[in-house]
Formats: sequence, structure tokens, C-alpha cells
Amino acid sequence: MLPILSTIATLLVGSSFTFAQTLQDVANFGPVYDTRLTMKIYVPSELPSNPAILLALHGCGGTGQQYFSSTKYTGLADAHGVILIYPSTPKDSNCWDNHSNKSLSHGGHGDTEVLINMVDYIVDEYNADANRVFVVGTSSGCMMTNSLSATYPDRVAAVSCYSGVAAGCLAGQKGSSPISSDRECSNGNVQKTGEEWSKQVHAMYPGYDGNYPRFLTWHGNADTLVFYQNLIEQLKEWSTIQGVEFSKNETDTPEKGYTKMVYGDGTKLVGISAAGVGHVVPNHEEEDFKWFGLI
Repeated sequence: MLPILSTIATLLVGSSFTFAQTLQDVANFGPVYDTRLTMKIYVPSELPSNPAILLALHGCGGTGQQYFSSTKYTGLADAHGVILIYPSTPKDSNCWDNHSNKSLSHGGHGDTEVLINMVDYIVDEYNADANRVFVVGTSSGCMMTNSLSATYPDRVAAVSCYSGVAAGCLAGQKGSSPISSDRECSNGNVQKTGEEWSKQVHAMYPGYDGNYPRFLTWHGNADTLVFYQNLIEQLKEWSTIQGVEFSKNETDTPEKGYTKMVYGDGTKLVGISAAGVGHVVPNHEEEDFKWFGLI
């Protein structure tokens, strides 16, 4: 593994952990096309009649199994009856496709569509609530969270995103990894107005005029792998899409050294700036479930 990817993998999954044995493999969930994506799920022993779904997306160099083992969503899923989906991508150093036209297009047969196929499988097999589909992602998974919010906004209710980039930031690159892309995006050099970002998002799902997911995004201001400017670009993008303006900062929220950046009344868009935190911001699982309205 090349040094930068080795560093990312260590940051994302930790230096040591024990693989849990409670994930189930799902083989025939729908068309995969040429993505080679795979699917694992966590199903609580007790479920309500219409459970919610959380799609959890790993970062570069990671896997669904690793993201499952290094985060703490299972206890919350057990307590609140939520089915967890942990997909994996084996291509481009295990980074999600956030650059190609097929993945950045509604119905384009790319990663975004295949991830929605996984959601559809859970809705059909477990009578899950299609109106309570949530997404969380870290690093490349946060980038894919942005991409999904742009390409399938009608299929996702809310998202929480850690240390990523705006939807479309990597568009046109040869790849989505630190090795295959030119790093202009991750270095924070792709800067646009809110209107320019909005136009790019709308082009990913032409003709769509409905609501977009409620968006929570976290970033450390000491991040030297996916630079802090990318938080600013996300906030420009989604504040324009959501039609909300910055209203206030709440310091030391949700913890000391973190600043909550509230847009509008805080129900559609929130940014979290983590002082002194690098790549990546640790998952705040309970805060995510609160944002999703699950607790």
C-alpha cells in the first residue's frame, strides 16, 4: 500500500480492532454493473414493523467490515431498531467513485445507483421505511455522501458527513483516490460560488425539483489530507441548494473545541468545525442519530 493510503487507512480504522462476526453478506441485492461493490448488513434481533435504514460508507483504504468495527452504530441500531448497510468498494484503492459521469448522474449505472439498489433491497426484504433512509460517511465515504445527496435526493432523508468534499468537486478526474486524482479538490483548490455548485448539483438529476436531504457535515481545521476549505465549499453548495443562510455559531458544541455552524433554523444544514482536529473527525454516532431524528 502506498504511504498516503496507508496513513489514511490507519486514521480511518485505527491501529487495531477485532472484526465482529455479526455482519451478514448479501449477494443478490440488484444490478452491480461494473462497480464490483459488495454489501454487508447488520440487522438487530428486534425490529419495528417499518425500520429505518442507515447506509454507512467507509473511507479510502477501508472496507465495510472495518467501518462497522471501528464505529459504534450497532448499539444505537439495536436500541432504536435500525438496519445498517455496510458496503465496500474494491476499486481505486478502495475509494468510492466520486469523479465519473456515471456515478455523478441519476441512473448512470455507477456507485451511487448501486448503493441505492442496496437500499431498495432492504426496503423490499425487511419492509423498511423508504422515507427514513439515512447516510453517514467518512473521508471518501463523506464524498460519496455528498454525491448520493446530489444524485438521489429523493431517496435519502438526512446525512452526516465526516471530512469530505462537495458533490462534484472531483468531477472529470481520472479517479477519486489521492493517487488517481490530481489533489486539486482535496487540497481545497476547487472553489466555486454557491450558485455554481448548485448548478452542478442540479445537473446530476435534471428536472428534479423536490427536497434535498438534511445535511450535517463535520471537518477538522487541522486536516492536511482533505483540506478545511472543503467544508466551506460544502456549506456554500448545500446552503444554496437548501435555500438557507448562515445564522449563528454555537461554540463548544457538541463538545469542547467544536463549533456548530447553524444555517437557517438549523433543521436543514449544519456544519461542525473541529479545532485542532486532523483527518478524520471521529464519528459522533449519538449526534448522528439525533440529527436523523432517530432519538
